[in-house]
Formats: sequence, structure tokens, C-alpha cells
Amino acid sequence: MPGEQKAEAKTEQAKGKLKETAGRLTGNERLTAEGRAEQAKGDARQAKEKIKDTFKH
Repeated sequence: MPGEQKAEAKTEQAKGKLKETAGRLTGNERLTAEGRAEQAKGDARQAKEKIKDTFKH
């Protein structure tokens, strides 16, 4: 399960980066903002998993 959550976090970060880049290229501010939000969500999930790993060991 923990590896699965880490993979989801990385996927979310990558999707967010793609959306942000696409939004910038097309001038779509909403898409850019969605991308940033998705990246932040992925960052938060990754941080949570790192904290769980720290306490696990």
C-alpha cells in the first residue's frame, strides 16, 4: 500500500506539471491553476508518505 500511495503522488505531480505547462502554452489560466493545485496535492501526499516512513523505522 505505501508504495502505491507514493506512485500516486508522483503521478499526480506529473499530471499537474503537464496541465500547468499546457495552460501556460495556450494562455489558459484556469488550466494553469488546476495544474498547480494538482502538483500541490501530489506534494502533500508525498510529504505524508515520507512522514509515515520516518515513524515506521
